[in-house]
Amino acid sequence: MHSEQKYTDLDLIVVGAGMVGLTAALAVQQYGFKVLVIDGREDDFFALAENMSRSCSDLENIDSYDNRVSALTCASENILDNLNVWSKIAALRLSSYRHMQVWDGEGSGSVHFSGAQVQQQRLGHIVENKIALAALLSTAKECQLPIMGAAKVVAMSEPDNGLRQLTCRMSSDSGPTTESVFSARLIVGADGAMSKIRQLAAIPLWQWDYGHHAIVATVSTEREHQSTAWQRFTNDGPLAFLPLANRHLCSIVWSTSVAHASSLMAMDEQQFCSALTREFEQRLGTVTKVCQRAVFPLRQRHAKHYVQQGLALIGDACHTIHPLAGQGVNLGLLDAAVLAETLDRGRQRGQSIGSEALLKQFQRARHLDNLKMSAAMQAFKWLFDPQPAPLIIARNLGMNLLDKTQPLKQHVMQQAMGLSGELPQLARQKLAQ
Repeated sequence: MHSEQKYTDLDLIVVGAGMVGLTAALAVQQYGFKVLVIDGREDDFFALAENMSRSCSDLENIDSYDNRVSALTCASENILDNLNVWSKIAALRLSSYRHMQVWDGEGSGSVHFSGAQVQQQRLGHIVENKIALAALLSTAKECQLPIMGAAKVVAMSEPDNGLRQLTCRMSSDSGPTTESVFSARLIVGADGAMSKIRQLAAIPLWQWDYGHHAIVATVSTEREHQSTAWQRFTNDGPLAFLPLANRHLCSIVWSTSVAHASSLMAMDEQQFCSALTREFEQRLGTVTKVCQRAVFPLRQRHAKHYVQQGLALIGDACHTIHPLAGQGVNLGLLDAAVLAETLDRGRQRGQSIGSEALLKQFQRARHLDNLKMSAAMQAFKWLFDPQPAPLIIARNLGMNLLDKTQPLKQHVMQQAMGLSGELPQLARQKLAQ
């Protein structure tokens, strides 16, 4: 089916054709590197993109919405815009949110964020994961980015003569499973939280279980969402309503205890709608319909290091965080942009792109930022866990104080929008053509 000869002299192999892996591959290809993407799923990725695109023309049909969404920051929008992906997302379906309303379900504390407070038209966009993926795949097709599905990584060699080899088990409909070997100067693990590349490289993790499950679903509400992302902190975990392209539809992320999640998943639609309406304090009136409920466990993970000679981890392969701020994929897209820029800079200085010294520059640029976001999510999670009365009072006072302190609020928003700190070139406003 695929001859190894076709893929010789590769600079990089990106393992994982998800949002972060495809972004990284398109970015390094734009910088002139020769790259191959491999993925274990047996999908025809380009046909998949067309199917996903077709399903989103009907804004009214709640069943056409993906229950997994991302709150993409301005920095992420710039990265995707510079790779010619954003216009395709905009042509399919997205929802900009101009406001964010956060409140404490156990008291009177609340904070209102607005794009206008930082001279921006919006705080970010809610984009369904399938739409981001369809747009990335469509751009990959235009750029003739080679993507190979049904290639399951089973082994990885140590670096030898500046190359690493990946052994893949190739499955095909027409014949027996075969093994193929590919080699490149750099292997990029973008293969998710259970990363096979991370396991093969024996990179250790810090990890802990939040003791929470997250329920995701698309819901319809009596009142319009007002281009606002809503978040209520409850005794049992945060509940977010994220605005979708249809003004009466939201994507929810409900983080709660394992037992409560299990009982919510067992409810019929009407019972679940009632429970959700109550928990959300009817901010958008009654929840009238829910579809595509899914549940998954929440774990925090952080790789102790991201790189070895000839190897780099990005995205969920090296860090997963609580979804309460929807920041996970934004961190991964920044990883991809910083890695591409670091490799380009290294090549200009005559360094090998597999050199550990060069890859450590990428690690230094991302490790602290990712850890800071990880720690912030952990602190938020702890702060809104069941607490003694004095702490609840202090928490509410703190939220109200933040709401009134403009400079601090602006700083928090700049951070959340990905507009602060040292940004890679790709994460800045679209470059002049």
